[in-house]
Amino acid sequence: MAKSNKKSETSKKPTWNSRSSQWFSRNDIYGFIYRSWTKNRGIPHDQFDGRPVIGICNTWSELTPCNTHFRVLADQVRQGILEAGGFPLEFPVTSLGETLVRPTAMLLRNLASMDVEETIRANPLDGVVLLFGCDKTTPSLLMGAASVNIPTIGVSGGPMLNGKYRGQDIGSGTNTWSMSEDVRAGKMTLDEFHEAESCMHRSHGSCMVMGTASTMASMVESLGVSLPGNAAFPAVDARRNVLARESGRRIVQMVKDNITLDKILTRQAFENAIRTNAAIGGSTNAVIHLIAIARRMGVKLGIDDWDKFGRDVHTLLNLMPSGKYLMEDFCYAGGLPVILRTLGEQGLLNKKALTVSGKSIWENNKKAECWNRDVITTWEKPFKKNTGIAVLRGNLCPDGAIIKPSAATPKLLKHRGRAVVFENIEDFHKRIDSPKLDIDENCIMVLKNCGPKGYPGMAEVGNMPLPPKILKKGITDMIRISDARMSGTAYGTVVLHVAPEAAAGGVLALVENGDMIELDVAKRRLHLDVSDEVLAKRKLKWQPPKPPLDRGYYKLYVEHVNQANEGVDFDFLVGCSGSAVPRDNH
Repeated sequence: MAKSNKKSETSKKPTWNSRSSQWFSRNDIYGFIYRSWTKNRGIPHDQFDGRPVIGICNTWSELTPCNTHFRVLADQVRQGILEAGGFPLEFPVTSLGETLVRPTAMLLRNLASMDVEETIRANPLDGVVLLFGCDKTTPSLLMGAASVNIPTIGVSGGPMLNGKYRGQDIGSGTNTWSMSEDVRAGKMTLDEFHEAESCMHRSHGSCMVMGTASTMASMVESLGVSLPGNAAFPAVDARRNVLARESGRRIVQMVKDNITLDKILTRQAFENAIRTNAAIGGSTNAVIHLIAIARRMGVKLGIDDWDKFGRDVHTLLNLMPSGKYLMEDFCYAGGLPVILRTLGEQGLLNKKALTVSGKSIWENNKKAECWNRDVITTWEKPFKKNTGIAVLRGNLCPDGAIIKPSAATPKLLKHRGRAVVFENIEDFHKRIDSPKLDIDENCIMVLKNCGPKGYPGMAEVGNMPLPPKILKKGITDMIRISDARMSGTAYGTVVLHVAPEAAAGGVLALVENGDMIELDVAKRRLHLDVSDEVLAKRKLKWQPPKPPLDRGYYKLYVEHVNQANEGVDFDFLVGCSGSAVPRDNH
């Protein structure tokens, strides 16, 4: 019998630009290696026929409580990929649980992004679905994927159901802070405190307030990296699973259409996200994360852009920590599409920005309807007016600082007060509860050495708890200034991200007890009332703090991390390397 001249199906190359064909469409020794070991769990030979290979980038971990339902979510994505004729391959990456990781998950965000970037680039993937939920899993996955720039779609895990405690709604973080203060003030017993713990987080999902998790899920949707509805569907809502399955289907077509991340993550998309953040009263952490993501993509974005594009945007969402309701209510009211439609109608949306759906951001959202105007207000009668992130300048923060007016006490937005200084977080914990602490409600609390290098990792300690002697007066807010971050679930008149930070020799390091500080948010001013001559003398005596470790990742981090105004990324990670891998592995 004559031998057939017909070539193996695996030798066929698809008509679209396929990365995976560099592995699987070869009939040499390398093709044997790449296919044979992949077949070990029962993959049929015809699955290597050139169909799109899709990676499912999973951050499931029992150490990340917000992401513990991701195995189910990944299965839905897998089904969608198979239904669309793709070849799914799931892989794990570093997962960062905000609630458990010490000293802060932010310390490891860049490490996780490196894991994502190198894993995607090194493997035969034509496209990738990113599964993220908890705070740092979203930016780290997007940063890593941006530096590879293959077709990418994001699926968030979704928020928990509303917390319920003694007949009232309670929100993640927001009520944690308030209840903690109540315990310290003697208004709440420890038994009540422990009961509330069990009532707050009662389902799978991430924080159900507009904290960093929900903010970043909203950023993903407003950037166009997810399908509509990503921000607000609760984790346990069937529509979350539908979204995951549809995303699995969609990524296959995105690969065939070559819709890479650089076509989605444009300057216009980031402008849309900034305005969206203002409209939802989003987390201050988004400032750092979006700058980092943009710079991975080669898009110039700085903190001044947050003031430029968010300054005249009203907060439309009545949601904790700025307001009353929770994410479940946001979903039922219509979710983020309502916000995006409102921005578009006000001329505050780059309507033509492309999204992963293949349609523009406006096409996706122009028909969205609101079902509860107490939750999502109108532009004409907004929840709060002109409350986007404010960027402050002055001698205390030459490279900028930020404040979230929507979560602040209005009367404190213009204030002059005496500085009460804490040199580091240990000094703060040692002294804050002392009745001998020389402080009153008119003072300004200053915390040093909690920035990127100083903590290290720039922990969420900027919303410093108030002294018990102040709380017992019934006062719940004071001006607080630091080079730290604060939880997106937190509230108060808190100035954050002071740059340069104290540990890098910024002016913040030179502030002393009794110095007068002026805050004027309307004028975007933060001023230390100390002469340049006095500051110069103080600088001569200043010594940088000793890092906690002088080896390993800590050492790498402290030596290479950028400041807050630059996104706190590593200096050597800024930019995009692409997806090319020129060499084989044997």
